[in-house]
Amino acid sequence: MRSDVENKYLIGIDIGTSGTKSALFDTEGHVIASATAEYPLYQPQNGWAEQDPEDWWNAVIETLMRICPAASDGKIVGIGLSGQMHGLVMLDSDCNVIRRSIIWCDSRTAEECKQIEELVGHDRLIEITANPALAGFTASKIMWVKNHEPENYAKCAHILLPKDYIRYKLTGEFATEVSDASGMQLLDIPGRCWSDEVLEKLGIDKSLLAKVYESPDVTGYITEAIADLTGLPANIPVAGGAGDNAAAAVGTGVVECGKAFTTVGTSGVVFAHMEKPEIDKSGRVHTFCTAVPGQWHVMGVTQAAGLSLNWFKHNVAENLSYKEIDIEAESIAIGADRLLYLPYLMGERTPLLDTEARGAFFGLSAIHTKAHMSRAVLEGVAYSLCSCLDVLSEMGVETNDMALCGGGAKSTLWRKILCDSFGISVKTMESDEGPALGAAILGGCAAGVYSSVSEGCKRAVRDGERLSPDAHSTEQYKRFYSIYKELYPALKEQYHALANI
Repeated sequence: MRSDVENKYLIGIDIGTSGTKSALFDTEGHVIASATAEYPLYQPQNGWAEQDPEDWWNAVIETLMRICPAASDGKIVGIGLSGQMHGLVMLDSDCNVIRRSIIWCDSRTAEECKQIEELVGHDRLIEITANPALAGFTASKIMWVKNHEPENYAKCAHILLPKDYIRYKLTGEFATEVSDASGMQLLDIPGRCWSDEVLEKLGIDKSLLAKVYESPDVTGYITEAIADLTGLPANIPVAGGAGDNAAAAVGTGVVECGKAFTTVGTSGVVFAHMEKPEIDKSGRVHTFCTAVPGQWHVMGVTQAAGLSLNWFKHNVAENLSYKEIDIEAESIAIGADRLLYLPYLMGERTPLLDTEARGAFFGLSAIHTKAHMSRAVLEGVAYSLCSCLDVLSEMGVETNDMALCGGGAKSTLWRKILCDSFGISVKTMESDEGPALGAAILGGCAAGVYSSVSEGCKRAVRDGERLSPDAHSTEQYKRFYSIYKELYPALKEQYHALANI
């Protein structure tokens, strides 16, 4: 028979790009039940990306209704939220959604980024927000609506991030937390609060923004109406939670210096924990507040990691499953017979900072097959993540304990490619729930189950398989990677010329 402590449950809700996952955990991090619901991505124009917040909400309700019955022998005591970062959710004075959310991978705001840097100043912007103006960040999206849809901006009473819209629907509270707010480009990163200076210079009313909390803080409680709808207990606390990558850090135990993780989801990330806010003055990587109070993290981001494989499957290898693509790719030697892939389907962040960059196969010849292209896609994403790791190394950020997570980490071949191309040992985690587990741990902190984020990780996070690099393979990858790094500089002018036709 379970003890009273063991009989308590936590829920992590992760509002992703392709779908929402809700998972029920015991206090030792074991999955009791998990459910996912998918929704569409809208691309009205090339480089645009939008989603309907009501799709997220419907997915949350559906998944909660599916997992809550699994807690019949105990009590759900806390909830944490994770979600895709940077998305702009605008509500009117009646709290209705004004327009579809412009999400993280949208690249329409190049002119607004220039406008932001003119208004704030490039160097000053980096000093305050730790990043240059980027098309994916929320501030440039707000400015785009101001410039192109003034009627919608005039209606706006509340600006929220994706997971914080779900928080509002669950609790009735307008709140955010430091890790997700860091990606809005409106937060004073060293100070962990909204920047009055940036808001004033951009002409954005601070009253539109939610109150900022630390990630483990209680930000609201489940309402009676939501309890009746979902089967959740009423009045249980909802933690601040974290942006998807900061939540994944908690879910992989990356909550102290020296620890890092790489995730291959829709986007790809190399993420390392820091005790103080180290900033890359060139803005190639992002420095954000992390989910541990008073701590920070640095991360490099490639826009189209799993998205590249998804695009390849649905447009080139539509008759193959992902497993079959893996099998075909594994039949091809390192380097795919001199075929390289540039994963710039949605522009690129680290280290290029170029919204006009686009994907390419380089070296394509008549000998190449779908199997070669499959291998090249997997390797090209790995090279892009190597570029992220290179910048972290230049900054002196230690990465002596590297975890792999995300959907791409489920591929044995992709894990091997990443390990060998990085040239360092990597590990998987016992649980592949990542951000959902991290969110649940934060929910446990809010509920008083854990005294700190670190204690929650010690109790709920466990390592899985460890993989060491093959020295010969690493040397082979280095040869192709050196060519990969030269391709973007050679193509940069042509990318911009093409974008201007």
